[in-house]
Amino acid sequence: MSPLVERVCRLLAIQATLVVAAIHLLWAIPRLSVSLLFNPVADSRPFLFVPAALVLVAVAAALFRGYHYRRLSALGGGILAALLVGYLLVTPAPLESLAGDPLAAVSKLAELLGILAFAGLFYLHHPDRYGSPVPTADVDDQ
Repeated sequence: MSPLVERVCRLLAIQATLVVAAIHLLWAIPRLSVSLLFNPVADSRPFLFVPAALVLVAVAAALFRGYHYRRLSALGGGILAALLVGYLLVTPAPLESLAGDPLAAVSKLAELLGILAFAGLFYLHHPDRYGSPVPTADVDDQ
């Protein structure tokens, strides 16, 4: 049962991560401008969404390759949680905003599913479940 659960969590995390990255890039890239680097910036979200989306794509690629690292799960889940909590803190009426913006609603749903999938991967990728790659000092050398 554990390999099936791990596979489902990994596929769900990959899909959610790529959906969130694509939506944030679709929103941020048209709003980027070189002049914003030299003038006062009223909205810094485009400059934050692009690096976050690129890191999410890298996390999805690492998960696709089959890496079993808890730090990778913590990084992916942490970025998705930061995007979700940031939206809830910045938006004055989040439920009404989500009802009026379907792209944001899909993004927030994917972020929530991704957080749950990364939490499952964090639990399943414990070093004791796969065996530690570091030899222990308890080996008798006699």
